[in-house]
Amino acid sequence: MTDGDWNDDSDYRDAVRRAERAERTGWRLIAGTTGLIGLVLVILAVVCVVAVVAGLYLVMTIN
Repeated sequence: MTDGDWNDDSDYRDAVRRAERAERTGWRLIAGTTGLIGLVLVILAVVCVVAVVAGLYLVMTIN
């Protein structure tokens, strides 16, 4: 077969490979961002609990 034959679908296969690679990269970014947001929320919750406990400790020691 010669280049540019009517049955040549190499351009299509290349486009599919690029699209699949872009999709995997996108899902990795989504998963990483979601994990990072989850981690920040857990840290924020821990900081809030520590602040409440410290505040209660101060109130109890003042009385």
